[in-house]
Amino acid sequence: MLASRLQGIPPTIFSEMSALAARTQSVNLGQGFPDVDGPPAVIARAVAALEGGDNQYAPGLGIPALRQAVARHQRRHYGLELDPDSQVVVTTGCTEGIAAALLGLVDPGDEVVVLEPYYDSYVAMIQMAGGVRRPVTLRAPDYRLDSGELRAAVTPRTRLMLINSPHNPTGTVLTPEELAVIAEVAIEHDLVVVTDEVYEHLTFTGHRHVPLATLPGMFERTLTLSSAGKSWSFTGWKVGWATGPAELVGAVLAAKQWLTFTSGSPLQPAVALALDEEGDFPTRLAGQLEERRDLLCAGLTRVGLDVRVPEGTYFATADVSTLGWKDGLSFCLALPERAGVVAIPSQVFYDDPDSPGAGRHLVRWAFCKEPDLIAEGLRRLESADLTA
Repeated sequence: MLASRLQGIPPTIFSEMSALAARTQSVNLGQGFPDVDGPPAVIARAVAALEGGDNQYAPGLGIPALRQAVARHQRRHYGLELDPDSQVVVTTGCTEGIAAALLGLVDPGDEVVVLEPYYDSYVAMIQMAGGVRRPVTLRAPDYRLDSGELRAAVTPRTRLMLINSPHNPTGTVLTPEELAVIAEVAIEHDLVVVTDEVYEHLTFTGHRHVPLATLPGMFERTLTLSSAGKSWSFTGWKVGWATGPAELVGAVLAAKQWLTFTSGSPLQPAVALALDEEGDFPTRLAGQLEERRDLLCAGLTRVGLDVRVPEGTYFATADVSTLGWKDGLSFCLALPERAGVVAIPSQVFYDDPDSPGAGRHLVRWAFCKEPDLIAEGLRRLESADLTA
């Protein structure tokens, strides 16, 4: 009975593994949601909106206060000048932003160049839009962009590049040199670029996020997506935004109006407050995450895993091949019973996990948890027999 556009797309691995964690009462170092909520003042503003009558449909574009706050955020952090009435649209999280962008910009048969490993919604939505995926792999162990592979992925049928930095799941933050190559290819082939920047503020010492839209010649062809979920620790609110040229934002709105029409009316004024008045929260959070990253990576190294220390996001990738497992999935499925811990197998984020430098034996671990929970997860791992 399933429509062909959905055939071959498995259920999201995040729901599967989080359900496994709940069923086995395991420490969930898999799905990326924090244990502690964001700023109390932001929650209070949402409560005030609920009690003050902001409970009916918001405008499809989003309430003016939030669109204006997003525009101020982009100007303050990146020097990007936006018209909040035509160059900003509020979305139901970045996930809807991705869906609406692909549905609004990709025709059947159009090719979409996408960095691999990829967030699994990219695969689902490219297929649902009728697009053809053209992966460019960030290969282990360094997970850097290969300019030759990027250029080779572009054909006369390429319509769009979907770029994610800071990158989930590898934790790579694209360098200015890597961004310059993407810009050069996009301009040379007249491509639209959609950038997923939900981890924009969560980078660590020595690394800084630079939006592609700030590079010469790129604003007019770049649709930038982000949200409040990661940087302000409100993942369940699902309030995001898309910014860029009016014609690209209009394409998102054209699809979004038939998906959700509008998003979380009483949450929108709260997110506007977060952007305007809680701007230092993501900076503090990034500092805390860097400490937790180091705690997790050191512990995973102690249990015999080859760990790549991430430059951003709140995920670390480890290679489990040294433990004798045939792949990361079998390791992750056995882990709750062996150790009472859940992680995410990275192989599901690759077209061909057996290609050189790809993800057959890679596992993603989340460190957006409280230090005590990370320490408990590590204690369980160190006490268990993790060999195949």
